[in-house]
Amino acid sequence: MASRRAADELIASGAVRVNGRVPPPKGMLIDPESDSIRVQGRTVVPPAGRRYIAVNKPTGVLVTARGTAGRATVFDLLGEASAGRRLFAVGRLDIDTSGLLLLTDDGPLAHALTHPSHEVDKEYLAVVRGVPGEADLERLSRGVDLDDGRTAPARAELLRVQGQFAEVRLVIHEGRNRQVRRMLEAVGHPVRELRRTAFGPVRLGRLKEGGYRVIRGPELQALRKAAGP
Repeated sequence: MASRRAADELIASGAVRVNGRVPPPKGMLIDPESDSIRVQGRTVVPPAGRRYIAVNKPTGVLVTARGTAGRATVFDLLGEASAGRRLFAVGRLDIDTSGLLLLTDDGPLAHALTHPSHEVDKEYLAVVRGVPGEADLERLSRGVDLDDGRTAPARAELLRVQGQFAEVRLVIHEGRNRQVRRMLEAVGHPVRELRRTAFGPVRLGRLKEGGYRVIRGPELQALRKAAGP
């Protein structure tokens, strides 16, 4: 309702009632769950805090509120963390893709993070068949023609070679269906394994597979900044 200084003035003026009584001029501790707070006759209810969660989704787990034919979903991984909340995924990961998935009940932020105009980076590590050459990486960097149009420029880097396979780092800011898989297949290197390692400023880090953590503090501020004004 007010800044801290203005709230102090409201309390000192007698405009605030705690359980029907005027609190001391310097304030008092209250429990928002059990105490009744009224300001100038109006009941004050604290807003419910939004929840922001990073999940390390395993392969074979669905990104949906309900499983199909008994399959596990990302919400099954959360346990009490999702109790009483209607969380939803920020973007998608297909069933065969593992890695970082953001869950929240903050609709405006989720929309901003996935809107193409904000160009929020998403980083993937892909194990592909064959070894992409400089020409392949250049095509990925410039944009690849797919059946739903040309992709935006990306960042592509060959990390290492493992026999007949190679690991590629690909950073995109679009969110088309199975886009990374289709891009790599279009340059002749089908994906064998795919994992998302970052979404904007949030990184997978050492989060164990199937685990989750709450996003808060400076990391949450950075995520909001990435979403734009």
